[in-house]
Amino acid sequence: MNAEFMNQCAPAERGTDVRRHGAPRFARGARGFSLLEILLVVSIIGLAMAIALPNIGGALLNARADAAARQLLGQLRSARDIAMAQRRTVEVQFLGTREVRAIRIDGALRTTLADLFLENGVQFGLSTGVPDTPDVFGNARAVDFGGPTTIWFLSDGSVVDATNLPISGTVFIAIPSRPLSARAVTVLGPTGRMALYKWNSRTWR
Repeated sequence: MNAEFMNQCAPAERGTDVRRHGAPRFARGARGFSLLEILLVVSIIGLAMAIALPNIGGALLNARADAAARQLLGQLRSARDIAMAQRRTVEVQFLGTREVRAIRIDGALRTTLADLFLENGVQFGLSTGVPDTPDVFGNARAVDFGGPTTIWFLSDGSVVDATNLPISGTVFIAIPSRPLSARAVTVLGPTGRMALYKWNSRTWR
C-alpha cells in the first residue's frame, strides 16, 4: 500500500519540483543591466558623438557652399545660353550681398529672366587668407570684373563691359568667417568660358 501510494505521488511531486526549480532559474536570467554597464554604454555613445559632430558640421558647411556655387554657375551659364540661343544680349547684375539678376535686352525692351538669391547664408565675399584662383582674374573685391558689378553676355557667348570690350573676372562667394566655404566662379571674357573653384584650406581645386 505504501509503495503504491508513493508511485502515484511521485510524478506529481516530480512535476511540482520542476515547476518550483524552473521559476528561479528564469528570474535569474532576466535580471536588468547594472549601473556600471549603463554608464559604460552612455560613455561610448558620448565619445562616438564627440568624434562625429565635427565631421558632420564640416560636411554640412561644404554642402551648403557647394549648393550655392552651383546656383551661381547655373545662373551665369543660363544667361550665356539664352544670349546665344536667342541672339540677344543678356545683362547680369550682381546686387547687394547675394542677388544675381539676369535681364534680356531686346532694343528698348528689358525682360527679367531670373532673379537668384544665394541660399544657406552664402554671400558674395572674400575670405581672409584665401588667394586668387589659378585663372588670376583678380581678387580685389568679391565680384571682380575690374570694377563693374554688371556684365553682358553677347550672342557669340562672350562677356563684355559697358564699353562693349571683353572682360574677364571672378565672383567669390563664402559663408562669412568660414574660409573653408570659399568658392569662386571665373568667367573668361572673349569666350564666356566658366570654371568653378573650391577652396580646401591649402589651394583652389
